[in-house]
Amino acid sequence: MVNITKEKLEIDNELMKKIEFICSFCNTTPTIINGNIRKINKTNLNYIEPHRIIIKGITFLAFNYSNEIFVENLSKRIKLSDLETYIKQIN
Repeated sequence: MVNITKEKLEIDNELMKKIEFICSFCNTTPTIINGNIRKINKTNLNYIEPHRIIIKGITFLAFNYSNEIFVENLSKRIKLSDLETYIKQIN
């Protein structure tokens, strides 16, 4: 039987500050949901679930120590510095 262990992964303070700073310029509040690390016991397989940031109904995915943020899924990525422009285009 396959047993999966789930551990909480806290968002990096630096990343959180950047996102909150960008959202303050856009007059919006982000909802941040921490990611998880899922480990399959008795193997060396791990899956890092990204942090979910919900801004104006759109889910962004982010990993700690990364300068990129993903829009809705892992196929569309933007630089964290371009997040403000992207949020302003939503309006």
